[in-house]
Parts: sequence; structure tokens; C-alpha cells
Amino acid sequence: MVEIVQSEKTEKINIPQELIKGKRNLRPDEIEIMEKNLNHNSDPDWKNFFVDDSEDGFDPSLIHLSFFSGFIILGRCKKMVLKYNDLYLSTGISRSRLRDVVVGDDCSIRNVAYLDNYRIGNRNILFNIHEMCCTNHSKFGNGILKNGEPEDHRVWIGVANENDGRRVLPFESMIPADAYIWSHYREDKELLQRFVELTEVGNTGELNTYGIVGNDCVIKNTSIVKDTKVGDAAYVKGAFKLKNITILSSEEEPSQIGEGVELVNGILGYGSKVFYQAIAVRFVIGRNCQVKYGARLLNSILGDNSTVSCCEILNNLIYPFHEQHHNSSFLIATTIMGQSNIAANATVGSNHNSRSPDGEIFAKRGFWPGLCSDFKHNSRFASFNLISKGSYPNELDTTAYPFALVAPGLNGSQKINIIPAWWFMYDMFAITRNNNKFKSRDKRKTKVQNIETDPLAPDTMQEILVALDRIITLTADYLKKIKNEYMDDADTPEKEYQAAKDFLHQNTDADFTLDDPVCQKKYGAVIFKPVRAYRMYRKIVKYFATRTLMEFCQALNMDYLTKDLVNRIRELPLYTEWENAGGQIIPSAKIQELFAAIKNKSIDSWDSVHNFYKLCECAYDQYKVRYALYLLEQLYSRPIEEFSVDLYRNITDDVSIMAYDIYTASLKSREKDYTDYYRRMTYHSEEEMENVIGALSDNTFLRQLRVDTQKFTTDIRNIFVGLTK
Repeated sequence: MVEIVQSEKTEKINIPQELIKGKRNLRPDEIEIMEKNLNHNSDPDWKNFFVDDSEDGFDPSLIHLSFFSGFIILGRCKKMVLKYNDLYLSTGISRSRLRDVVVGDDCSIRNVAYLDNYRIGNRNILFNIHEMCCTNHSKFGNGILKNGEPEDHRVWIGVANENDGRRVLPFESMIPADAYIWSHYREDKELLQRFVELTEVGNTGELNTYGIVGNDCVIKNTSIVKDTKVGDAAYVKGAFKLKNITILSSEEEPSQIGEGVELVNGILGYGSKVFYQAIAVRFVIGRNCQVKYGARLLNSILGDNSTVSCCEILNNLIYPFHEQHHNSSFLIATTIMGQSNIAANATVGSNHNSRSPDGEIFAKRGFWPGLCSDFKHNSRFASFNLISKGSYPNELDTTAYPFALVAPGLNGSQKINIIPAWWFMYDMFAITRNNNKFKSRDKRKTKVQNIETDPLAPDTMQEILVALDRIITLTADYLKKIKNEYMDDADTPEKEYQAAKDFLHQNTDADFTLDDPVCQKKYGAVIFKPVRAYRMYRKIVKYFATRTLMEFCQALNMDYLTKDLVNRIRELPLYTEWENAGGQIIPSAKIQELFAAIKNKSIDSWDSVHNFYKLCECAYDQYKVRYALYLLEQLYSRPIEEFSVDLYRNITDDVSIMAYDIYTASLKSREKDYTDYYRRMTYHSEEEMENVIGALSDNTFLRQLRVDTQKFTTDIRNIFVGLTK
């Protein structure tokens, strides 16, 4: 309801004294010029108007056709022209209405119909804005409360679940790791309350908030900017509505907001861009992200280096390096752990096939659902699962099979099909290129958190150990069922397990399938090529462990392991359980250590939490090399010092062969694009094809991989020589 009051602002004007240092009131001659230029002031004596006190610091001729009220404090206002791209505007204020505004040096304010309660930095352009104002209780998208506000005024983000059961409070420095530890550990009420308290750190609660625009910003042709904090060098053009948000931006990482965009209740990260009718409500968008082409991002957190367009994303926690580019794709109620790609018409998260909207999808990193794939809640997926095109009407749990291909059943079978270790068998180029690809896409100037981009890391090795155990267990069931001779003397579960393990090692050409009832509700899954997958998984673990040990030696300027170095490694803390916290791989025990420190208040702010992540990052190589030693000893069931000379040689030979296999398989994967008849048939000649897709010999990744492989295989030969002396 519109109310009638006596003046625009009935309360007494209270000018912060620190704002008028180096400032003065207008001289009579300046007031005369101002009024001749058709400027008006609610104070007829212009006592509320302060300008730069330096010589030639204020030119009144640059202000015209404007109305002022409350207090107005201007920085240097001299005649000059500001340029941004093709826009040229002279400094000064024209055709605008300002109230309680502080303006920095050399700004241009043109056609701003209503500008209230803002502090404007230096060299800014505000051009063609309908409404730009800030309330005294604004939070700029942070989940805090001001004095006297009820609890239900908080802005929560309902990530991962549509029923808000995993909701978190946004704050300016939030990263996906924070949202993960908050949203996925809900059983500890004391911890949850401490998370709220950490979010309130630094909040005075006073009703004295004002809007902020940093330095070197451009805001033009925009309808509504309300309760918005804008960082340095931000560019806003043609936005429809910006309300209760923070736009993090800097000269090194400028952010941009484009035409038709609507952003409400959230945080936009440094260097991010939102364009072309995109909408985000209740959100945190990380660094170097793009949201464009009508995308809808609601109640979601999007990790760094992600791009989403033409899609719908509701109630999600999404880790860094997420790609989703299609009109017909959507995510609802998911936790996607990054390095993911959502294909067209993938409906990941429709809850309408269950009794209530409380189902969830949980996918570890490298989740790639294929075209036209849809899933039922609840479902879980292992790291680097490629899901073939199809409808999956039952709940899935593929967490025992990382790097797998998952496909619908054949010939009308209700069972799904899984090929474990598929990426290593059939598309080594894609999986090997991942690390380089994501590193090259990481444009963050400031890296708040280390993001693990290597597909071979402690988290995936942990999953591979689970896969090896599952294949052995299922093989034992299979051998018992067919009454195989390996089971003749296996009269205990332990002997059955060992017999199955022996069978997998000694029958490398065996071809059979396994049934896994856990992978799909009701019908289960058929596991194809289990022997080959078992061998490939072991090779990958061996390769990771040996490579990690070699890299640790090289970091110490040592050519090989020694018994003394092994003893030093063994003294490091051993962690065998790992978590992907926002893209950073952290031992589960360290997460629990963090929680204890938060609850006993030795960690008392989110900045301190981030420092804890950094400490884990600093020790990551040590944690990893200790785990690598553990993995090798697990594979061979003995301490590394007890390995024979032949076993050391066998390991280095296998790892060298694996390195060459990675290179040759990557090369062959890419060669298909040049040699396959159906790939070549759209080109008139080989020259045309190379001009379109580039020559295979020019592939920089493969060229570098060849060099790296040659060096790796040379270095790895001597990794164990010090243990044989």
C-alpha cells in the first residue's frame, strides 16, 4: 500500500562524519550554477551537499536536471570522458534522482531515475537505471539476520533435497566444500548450530546497511538493482532484476551480468558471467562460472569453473567443472561431485515417480549421463560412471564400479549391464586427457581450494579397492554355483574368497558374467568382463601407487626409494578412507577432526575452516604417498621390504607397460576419428578433414603425453633399486 508522507525522508539526516573529511559545502556561486542547471534539492540551502575540497575538485556545470535529498557527498568531479567498450560518457550527474549517496572520483551518473542509500566508488558509469536502492537491513545474499528480525527471515538454500532437509546458509566466501560438510552431516545438531554461528561471525546486526559499488564498474540499461553489493570492475548491462545479492568482482577477475538476467538472494563468484535471460534464485555461484541462455538455477550451489546454459537446475549441490548446455536437460535434488557433463534430454532428478519429493541423486566425480537418460530417486553412482542412453525406472547403486559403463539391459532384460573399468579398456584418451583438460579450464586467479582433477587419486583408488573386493566376492558365488574345481577345498568364507582370487589371477582369458543384485533395485545388474576388469583395476592401483612413490622421491631430489625413506613414509599418518569435499580430496578422519575443532570453538569462522582445508592441501602429498605404500602392500599382502627382486622388477615392468598402454590406447582412441570410415566420409579429402578437425600429429596433448611417457618409463626403472641393496 502506498502511503502519503510529508517529505521523501521524514527522519533526521545523519551524515557519517568520516565521509565528509576533505569535503566542503557548496559556495553560493556553485549553488547558483547548480540551480540554473535545473537541479533541485530537498534542502533549499544545499547544506546536505558536500563536494571535493581540493583545488578544481568540483565543477558544478557537470551536474544538471537532477534532484537531491538526504545527504549527497561527491568526490572529484572534473570534466573528462569515461570509455567502456563503445560507450563514451562525460563525468558528472544528469537526469537523475539521488538520496543518501556517496560518489567517488570521476564518475558518470546518467538517467538513474532513483538512486538511494549507495556508496559508489571511483570511475564508475551508472547509465539508464530505473531503480537502484538499498534498505538499511540488506544482507546482500548472506544468510544472516539483522536486529529484531525473526528467524524465518533467513535466506536458506535447499541443496541436494527438495524438502530442505539439507539446507545451508549462503555466505560471501562459501565454497562447495562448506556446503558439503554442512548438508551431508545432518545427525549432529550441535555441529549444525555451530555452522549457523560461523555464518553470523562479523555481523553486528545493526540496521545501518548501505549499497556498495566498487571501482571501475559499469551498470547500464538495467531495470532494478536493489540491496546489491557490486565488486570492482563488474559489468552489468541490460539486467532485469538484481536483488539481495553480492557480485564478487575484481580487476583480475571481473564479473559480468547481461541482458534479461534476474538474480535474487545469492552470491555471484569472482570472474563469473550470467547472460541472456538466465535466472538464479537462492544460489551461490563459484568463480569463473557461466550461466546463460535462459538457464534456471534455483536453490543450488554451483562450483568453480562450471558452465550451464539452456537448462533447469533445482535444489542441487554441484562441485567444480560441471558442464550442462542443453535446453532439455535438468537436475533436481542432486549432489554432483564435479568434472561432470549432463547430456541433452537427461532428466536427472525427477521426483514425481515416488511418494514424496524427498529423493536424492548422489554422483561422485566424472558423472556423465548419456542422451535421453532418466533416473529414479534414490540413486548413487561411482566416480567416472558413463551412463548409456536409456530410461532407468528403478533405483541404482553403482558405487562398487568406478570408471564403468552402465547401460540398459539387452533384449528386453530388466537387469542393467555394467562393464567395470570401461574407460581404461575402450576410451583411454578421454580419461587420460581429463587432468590436462580441467587444469587448462581453471581460470581462477585466486584458488581458495585445491581441486583434484586427476582421475587417479586416493578417492578413486579407494573405490577401486571396493570394486576388486566386489568382483572377488561375486566370482566366489559364481564358482560355487557352477561347482568349479577351485571351490573343492574351500570350506570357509575366507577360503572361498581366496579361491576366487586365485581363479581371477590364473584364468586371465576366462569369459563369463556375474550377477550383482545391489546395483539395481529388484532386478540387479549383469557385470560383463569381470576378469579383464579385475586385472585392469589392479594395474591402475599399481600404476597410481608406484607413480606416487616416484613423484615423492623426485620432490625430495632422490632417484629411488631407500629403506630409510620407506621407514620415513611409514611414519606418516595412514588414512584409508577419503572424501571429496568440494573437489578437494581429504581423509575422512580429517573431516571429523575439523568437526571437533568447530564444536570446541578452536575453529571459529569460515575463514578458519578454509585455512583447515589449506593445511590438508599442504599435507596432501604426504597423505597420498603413505596411502600409495599401503596400496602396494595390500595388493601383494606383505610389507614392501619383503618384496623379492623379481617382484620389484615385475612391478616396474607392469607399470611401464601400463604407461605405454595409456599412451597407445589414448592414441588409438583419437586415431579412430581419422581412420574410421564413418568419421571420414563427410570429408572430400584428408586435407579437408585435417583443416576441419586438425591433424592428429598436431594434437598437443598426445605429443606431450608421448614425452611424459618416455620420461616416466625411464625414471620408474630404478624406483626400487635402493630396496634391494
